[in-house]
Amino acid sequence: MKKRRQYDKEFKKMAVELSKNHDNFQELAKELDIRPELIYRWRREADKHPDTCFSGQGKVAQTEHEKELARLKKELRDAQLERDILKKAVSIFSKSDGKHTGL
Repeated sequence: MKKRRQYDKEFKKMAVELSKNHDNFQELAKELDIRPELIYRWRREADKHPDTCFSGQGKVAQTEHEKELARLKKELRDAQLERDILKKAVSIFSKSDGKHTGL
């Protein structure tokens, strides 16, 4: 199995800075011995979160607002799943007690 290479924060920042001065990302990627897609991804991350980019382990640091939004979205998904399961259970039990009319 091929082991994934990990790049430190300084290397990523250096690659992003070099990419701003290079016209051809293919050549730059070859010089740095990385895939060009990494340069594009690192630039996007640096543009989106300039203060907290490259926080480590591929996880983008989130603001408190973003964390709360993600938590609420997860809570909503869980509640919707629970609701769907209960709907199915009601349907199953109403069929078995003979009160189901089939409408």
